[in-house]
Amino acid sequence: MNTPDAGQSPLDRFAQSVGFNPQDWSRHMNSHGHSGFIGMRYRDHGDIWIELEFDWRDDLVGDPETGVLASGPIISLLDNTTSMSVWTRTGVFSPQVTLDLRIDYTRAATPRKPIIARAECYQLRKSMAFVRGIAHDGDINDPVAHAAGIFMLVNGQEWVK
Repeated sequence: MNTPDAGQSPLDRFAQSVGFNPQDWSRHMNSHGHSGFIGMRYRDHGDIWIELEFDWRDDLVGDPETGVLASGPIISLLDNTTSMSVWTRTGVFSPQVTLDLRIDYTRAATPRKPIIARAECYQLRKSMAFVRGIAHDGDINDPVAHAAGIFMLVNGQEWVK
């Protein structure tokens, strides 16, 4: 393994490292930007799946009268979780493009409860990864939303330059 260049960005180091550690990736990426604002954090993972979560907060509420969360944070959570399920399955961070990500809401999230997303990469092809996921607020058998998507896998490191 190469020694990381002190001038490299954290993203460059992740892209060039051997293997993919979902917990480390989440700790880094979910402490910045949009994910950091929402408060996403790592929960658990297996060979082809990963779980992320965030806590209910007043500033993430979409309807102040009911306390129901806005859809945006839940969509972001499912997007991140499904994407990370691909890297978890392949064991490598590599760029990918979202070709399709469908979110179906089944009910409103319960106010004041954290939201948990579990996603898996259930099929991997040469240039595509197929994913599915569920967001819930404590009972995986009573989901808030379902996700299904396809990511196009991008080979090469030219994207970092």
